[in-house]
Amino acid sequence: MNMIRIGLVAAFLLPVCVAQAQEKGMIVAHRGGAGEFDGNTLGAFKASYEKGIRGFETDIRMTKNGVLVILHDDTLERTYGVTGRVEEMTAQQLRPLKTMKAGELFLFLDQLLEYFADKPGVYFEFEMKTSDAKLYPEARLEQYCKAIHPAVTGRRPNGSTYIFTSFDDRPLKIIRQLDPKAERLLIVDGPCDEQVVQQAQELGLKRVSCRLEKMSRVGVRLAQKGGLKVTGWTGTTLADYLLGLGLGVDVFCTDIPVAINTWKAENPRPLVRKKQP
Repeated sequence: MNMIRIGLVAAFLLPVCVAQAQEKGMIVAHRGGAGEFDGNTLGAFKASYEKGIRGFETDIRMTKNGVLVILHDDTLERTYGVTGRVEEMTAQQLRPLKTMKAGELFLFLDQLLEYFADKPGVYFEFEMKTSDAKLYPEARLEQYCKAIHPAVTGRRPNGSTYIFTSFDDRPLKIIRQLDPKAERLLIVDGPCDEQVVQQAQELGLKRVSCRLEKMSRVGVRLAQKGGLKVTGWTGTTLADYLLGLGLGVDVFCTDIPVAINTWKAENPRPLVRKKQP
């Protein structure tokens, strides 16, 4: 009888444990998979999702007339071949632009959220590109946060983790004021160390994202012991992924998510040594 009860309890707990563990080892498509597709375009996010990717990262800016759009760079030159900044242009000016790489239309945040609205179980890091205080002074930053928070949280599908991220601690503080329960993450261009852990804890965060090649196993463990989940960014090769495994990061952000997922499927336990007969 006891064995039957144990079996029933185990059968009940197993799916719960699996669900809770899904985020550990998550592969995140940096800009939708910028090394495999036309980064930060709807085509990139669609292609990655259709190939089985369930973790994503993107960059959000605000136009002159207060519309939230997707772009990483400070200017439009590299990706769209035109001069100027998003923040100095209107949505109407940006809408007809196409990427130089594959001719993809300029992407707006509402279009991206609409695509994922009916796709449960997605992990998404939304980076708030507000570090330039001249482009985002306090009043404009407040406007930005009051626009991005309801937009993102209002379209989050069931079972999904949507996270507000930034190098800039200012929007992280404002988002916390707007919604104390909102998931937030601090990005640093360096390793996980005591200073980063302290800063994250002071901001009331549970997540940090650190540069892979500057990280150490000791630093990752320090952050995790401090109650933080660690994202490693940004991988561009299989070697970077293996480095992330060795470091023990919780989430791995990469430009080649499909290639990494394919390799994982072909090598389900690559680092486990077989027992000698």
